[in-house]
Amino acid sequence: MNGEKRSPAALIVGIILLVYALLLKRHEAAAIPGALMELMNYLKAGKTVDTQVGVGIWAGTIISLFGIWNLVQPAMKSKFDMVVRAPMAGAGMMIILAYLCRFYFEPLFKLWGKAAEPALGFNFATIFGLNYILLGVLLGLIWVNTIGVPKWMQSGVKTARLAMKMGVISLGAMYSITELRYLGAMSFTMITIFVMGTAILVLWLSQMMKIARPLAGVLSAGMAVCGVSAAVAAAPVVKARGIDMAYSIGMLLLVGVVGLFTFPPIARIVGMNELQFGAWAGTGILNSAQVAAAALIFDPNTIETLKVAEIFNITRILFLPFIVIILAIWFAKGEEEAEAGTKVNLGRIIVDKFPIFVLGFLIMFALSSTGVFTPKDHVLHGKHFYSFKIDEKKELRTRDLKKVQAFIESGAVTDPKIKAALEKLVADRQITSVEQTDLVLKAQDFTKDKDLKKVFKDADKKVQAKPKTLEVMREYMMWFFAFGLIGLGMQITWQTIRQAGGKAATIGVIAGITKAVLSFFVVWLFIKGTI
Repeated sequence: MNGEKRSPAALIVGIILLVYALLLKRHEAAAIPGALMELMNYLKAGKTVDTQVGVGIWAGTIISLFGIWNLVQPAMKSKFDMVVRAPMAGAGMMIILAYLCRFYFEPLFKLWGKAAEPALGFNFATIFGLNYILLGVLLGLIWVNTIGVPKWMQSGVKTARLAMKMGVISLGAMYSITELRYLGAMSFTMITIFVMGTAILVLWLSQMMKIARPLAGVLSAGMAVCGVSAAVAAAPVVKARGIDMAYSIGMLLLVGVVGLFTFPPIARIVGMNELQFGAWAGTGILNSAQVAAAALIFDPNTIETLKVAEIFNITRILFLPFIVIILAIWFAKGEEEAEAGTKVNLGRIIVDKFPIFVLGFLIMFALSSTGVFTPKDHVLHGKHFYSFKIDEKKELRTRDLKKVQAFIESGAVTDPKIKAALEKLVADRQITSVEQTDLVLKAQDFTKDKDLKKVFKDADKKVQAKPKTLEVMREYMMWFFAFGLIGLGMQITWQTIRQAGGKAATIGVIAGITKAVLSFFVVWLFIKGTI
């Protein structure tokens, strides 16, 4: 046969997932202590057992079946084999790594961070954001730069980009109309300024340093819009060579990686909230995957930061056609196109290179807005699926209401609107309007009492409706991101980073730092609200 060598990799990986899931299920069902459940209890990960079992059984079964197929009939060169069969073993291995990061490494670092806090004076796991998202990226990065990615995993690693795009598409269902209207107006203003400003800055620096126009063009698109994909889209219109692309990709990756690891700790140190960090990351970090990663590193427990960051990121991507057109005009003016003897089909380039997943995101948002995933009245309230019908289940406990009353009487709250919202909360025993949710949560800024902060958060949670469909979609979305970001880490090699040429790297660093610093101050000075 012309097929490739029979490989047992997919079958082995699938069996590992199945055995783990079935062992966990058996221990839980029979209430057998066992080493596995003892470890789960030690890591305080007992609540995740159902998720681990479900994902393990489904993924393990599918991958095992493909593994048996691979042994019986080696994969041929058909598109199905290359797209579906070949990636199974590598994809299964990345699921195993996602398990380790999400259910073992993250809780372990949380315990270590807490244990070291008295000696260090701070919780290093919290400050450095050592959650499963960051740990997944680091694990992938260390893996590829030490033992390398074996041949049987390589096809699976390449599916990471698809997983990230699926995560962003799923995220579209998590928005409400008012959120998008509010964030969209804000993001459009900021992105317009920074996309155009960055493009002009890179072209000016390139002229000052006498960089070749093709290299300047791809650098400008990548730095201004969305990293490598924008550089690839711009390459044909500026007639970029292979070496131009190598320099650009290396530089863009270098700047993006630095942003990924520096933005979250800086934001924590200065005390940014979810809205501020999402706006900063969505504006200042280049690559779409890295924007999502930074948002999840900053706030892994909810998706509020991620939602803001992706709105800014997608707004930026929507500028891609305009930047490509501007670069085409700029390049045509500086080059004698007639002498080159070739014409560029600008429309085809824009259509072929425009990220399809952005359209998927918009479609999911449209479906969400029409009440496909949640009742229409929840969407129309403007917040993320709140419901304000009077319900005893939404009432706060009497002792918690007494804490709120004492807080009001202490005079700590100076804002009359917030004070009125808290008084209404005590009178009604629950939040009864969308405006009140924001004001109650803002009351947290007036106290350092953790118990009182929890009361305010509980009051907010009691009026949030969580449709089962969205809960399931959110869980799948987080798996897409966890899986995809491990693969992202496995594509960051020292060799690729070293490919950033001297002048190209200098321009990239200057433009990257300028955009990051200026967008930081714009966000810090002018964006004061919360989600």
